Amino acid sequence: MTANPPTSHPPRKPWWRRPPWRTFLLIGSAAIIVTIAYTIWSPGQVVTDGRHDRGRNAIWLQHGWLADDSWFARNGGPERAAVFRSPEAIAVLIENLKRNHITDLFPHVSPMSYSGHLPPVDHDQVERFLDAADGLRVFIWSGGVLDLHARPDDAGWRARAVQSIAQMLDRHPRLAGVQINIEPCPSGHEGFLLFLDELRAALPEGKLLSVAAYPPPTWVHRYPEVHWDRKYFGEVARRTDQMAVMMYDTSLRLSKPYVSLMADWTREAIAWAGDTPVLLGVPTYDDADSGYHHPSVEHLPNALAGIHAGLFSLSTLPVNYQGVAIYCEWETDADEWEHWSWQFLHR
Repeated sequence: MTANPPTSHPPRKPWWRRPPWRTFLLIGSAAIIVTIAYTIWSPGQVVTDGRHDRGRNAIWLQHGWLADDSWFARNGGPERAAVFRSPEAIAVLIENLKRNHITDLFPHVSPMSYSGHLPPVDHDQVERFLDAADGLRVFIWSGGVLDLHARPDDAGWRARAVQSIAQMLDRHPRLAGVQINIEPCPSGHEGFLLFLDELRAALPEGKLLSVAAYPPPTWVHRYPEVHWDRKYFGEVARRTDQMAVMMYDTSLRLSKPYVSLMADWTREAIAWAGDTPVLLGVPTYDDADSGYHHPSVEHLPNALAGIHAGLFSLSTLPVNYQGVAIYCEWETDADEWEHWSWQFLHR
């Protein structure tokens, strides 16, 4: 019997000559898989039992609380000054902060001058504010735009800035310390480390050095001037008593990636800081149309959901995790305070 000859097959057509429906089917199938995966992806956690609230949270406060007359002359006049300096207004603020488990206050005393001096404050108002805030820690929040207000690469600027801050803390000994916030501040910036070294050495005894810190690098936001790598993050941490990490301004337009990023940053910032206490900064502001912040994505519920997920992923709550820092007091509305109470506070 004669064996059947081998069957010959026509040559395979290149992809561009195949029926288009196959390509459409492949693309459609992939899109459906991606859509399903994204739909079921749940990177956040909702927590209502307060397990992650240590009662030592923080908030950034607006300039008016300590401002002098010259600032009010440029920003609303005597009428506005009277509102901030009213004992009743200060009492309402402090009562609300205590009720919401906020113990660390960062009133704005910035930007620093090109020469390296703090802007003037109303010293009587500082004392009134400290009277009302008895039992809380008040840090002056200062710094400014790199190379415009803050020039840490310049030894003369550093010396004058250190002296100005030390004098402020000497004059008002009930202040807990200072928080330094220089923006931007690229990872590896040696001048900033020198400034922290010199400032820490000059602070009055018992005063604390806090830093508004940058989050770790991420592939979804490739701007190295506003991210610190692990080595530099650790260098800053070793020089400070507290790091309040600014976990926002990511430019993200989708909520789930932002929630996931918050979880990642929570784990990384706490681990990278070593023994230094860490505050996780969350947004309540509205810089819509800025390009770097989309309030429909970067908002308090999403931020807290990510933080909860990050903390849940750790075997125990780290000792150096202090709590959450809210940015900012002047844009946190009643709904956000209610959500904060429901999704974070321990009652």
